[in-house]
Amino acid sequence: MEGTHELKLFYGTSNPLLGEKITQELGIQKGLMTIKKFSNGETYVQYLENVRAKDVFLLQTGANPINDNLVELLIMIDAAKRSSAGRITAVIPNYFYARQDRKAASREPITAKLVADLLTAAGAQRVLAIDLHSEQIQGFFNIPLDNLPARTMMIRKAKELSNNFVIVSPDAGAAKESTKIASKMCCGLAIINKVRSYASCEHNKCTALNIIGDEIKGKDCLMFDDMVDTGGSICNAAELLKKEGANKVYAFVTHGVLSNNAVEKINSSQIDKLFITNSLPLKEKSEKIEVISIAKYLADAIKCINEDRSVSTLFENP
Repeated sequence: MEGTHELKLFYGTSNPLLGEKITQELGIQKGLMTIKKFSNGETYVQYLENVRAKDVFLLQTGANPINDNLVELLIMIDAAKRSSAGRITAVIPNYFYARQDRKAASREPITAKLVADLLTAAGAQRVLAIDLHSEQIQGFFNIPLDNLPARTMMIRKAKELSNNFVIVSPDAGAAKESTKIASKMCCGLAIINKVRSYASCEHNKCTALNIIGDEIKGKDCLMFDDMVDTGGSICNAAELLKKEGANKVYAFVTHGVLSNNAVEKINSSQIDKLFITNSLPLKEKSEKIEVISIAKYLADAIKCINEDRSVSTLFENP
């Protein structure tokens, strides 16, 4: 696509509030589209305006119901392709099926790769996401993918809370990102040694054991992670940190899945505040949960893509 084509943003049913905020930031009207279901549950999509040769951005996030929202996005892409859209970019703040990014055991799927294939086959020509569960997912695509880190916004908020802190990685998987953040904030780093139980073949079950690294006693502990699902990991981590003498415990998580009774767990936990983005809709409010909007961040990235400018400038030089 040569030059700047007219930008159109359409959003599905997964997170319409975020879609509204992004259109406001872009200063454009939302794209007109009908989405409905037939009596048998099949999804129907129709664009109600011309998208021929337009630069089309389709917003849909990995929110519950996951499967319905994924299929809805695929149909949105297919409809745009068959309507002769100039370029189709799938904007997926929380990437679908991201946690199954490798074979951890025999006879398992790699669903993050499967979703990449489905998006490409449907007709997506570019993908825009925020904090993929693992960076290797970028290698599953043969089309451009922009993976925006939320750390810049999170660090800015963290600095408002305390000047006596240590970064704590909630597990070994988040250690690499936590190390980057500790370096940027010029502070100490500790890692929680967490063991996940596979004995009963149950997912989302883990135990926080001990803390490795810098002293946390008397410090405000800042935990950064890409996702909070049932809340078990960060609640166990907060309990351990307070037991070891931490002053305050703040958690910064990009994607607030918060399934089952996660909000109830957080309310009764040792976490002083959980900060999440609006990559997913927050269905249950809590005094312990604060939402940081990514609408402007995504709007700026969409502008960069539309104008063929570098997206990395948004986060490489905060």
